Amino acid sequence: MSYLAKTQATTSATGAIALADGTIFLGNGAGAEGIRVGELCFNTAITGYQEILTDPSYASQIVLFTFPHIGNVGANSEDHEESSAAGANGALGAIFREPITAPSNWRATESFESWLRKRGTVGLSGVDTRAITRLIREKGMQKAAICHQPGGNIDLDALIETARAWEGLEAADLAANVDTEANFENEENLWQPASGYGHLDKPEFHVVLVDFGVKKNILRNLASVGIQTTVVNGDTSFDQISALKPDGIVFSNGPGDPAATIERSGEMIRAVIASGLPILGICLGHQLLALALGAKTMKMAQGHHGANHPVKDIATGKVEIVSMNHGFTVDPTTLPAGVEESHRSLFDGTNSGLAVKDRPIISVQHHPEASPGPQDSFYLFKRFAGLLEQHRAEK
Repeated sequence: MSYLAKTQATTSATGAIALADGTIFLGNGAGAEGIRVGELCFNTAITGYQEILTDPSYASQIVLFTFPHIGNVGANSEDHEESSAAGANGALGAIFREPITAPSNWRATESFESWLRKRGTVGLSGVDTRAITRLIREKGMQKAAICHQPGGNIDLDALIETARAWEGLEAADLAANVDTEANFENEENLWQPASGYGHLDKPEFHVVLVDFGVKKNILRNLASVGIQTTVVNGDTSFDQISALKPDGIVFSNGPGDPAATIERSGEMIRAVIASGLPILGICLGHQLLALALGAKTMKMAQGHHGANHPVKDIATGKVEIVSMNHGFTVDPTTLPAGVEESHRSLFDGTNSGLAVKDRPIISVQHHPEASPGPQDSFYLFKRFAGLLEQHRAEK
């Protein structure tokens, strides 16, 4: 049910989502109780809801799933994508068409409903997710407040005012809230059905990954191509990074406005670029690289959130289906000389990758770690390992 709220004071519904423009959708609350406020977006993936909701890139966001049936895989302790305690500050809320499905999967250790409640994530079901998706497509991602109150009596006017009072994502350095506090090493490899997660026994390279909200499967993919990773936070100086003697640098994914995060980490990123070390940027890391190189970023209307996005590798002509999660994008018209577009979205033509002429620097807007999503972009980690090998040979 939905309507434009004006003077309605309360409702007997147990859950609601209120938009800053006054639109209200009533439904059934789920997961944690209370109110959460953030940016409302939709995700078109049909699998991997646990990986999506534990992606730190969704900090301060409420995720609407366009796939109607959510919950049949249940939840487990292995499919979390945050890499640190701070990284657990991901999505605040989740919206579904149908009530949460009971688990029916051999890897499930608890129900999705219970998992949401333990994580403090507010859920809402029984709403017209198609209508909300159309609204976002037409008006852009919205400031919203989601509520779960089992006893009903939700104050709708107050919920709308809560949404309106939120400052939004622009100019917000949310990466500072989800990165690791202490350095750590990763040697864990990709998951296999028969044996679970593997271990990197004989690393070929050592890289420093600057954590802006890194997903675990990025670290595992690096290990899968022989790379041991030291993870540091975005406040780490270039001198501290250099002291670790890395073969290369990775700038990770993360949430918030890149124009805000570059104010905190820009000096370090520019120093890394000047060092000549091989660099891989992913998602927010891609945007931060672009800003440090002299380009500009801009807010998108509805963003890209899903696991079915077609992207073209301009160098090879290959079209890959990728996972995406971003609400800001690099403006390709602002790329300086020597910085070239390497990948492009075939949905809307927005930039999805960069390469720097005569420098070992590559970056992508999408999520090559595929968690969730297809594995078409795993090759990018091999491409980065090739840059590390070439750089070592030239030293």
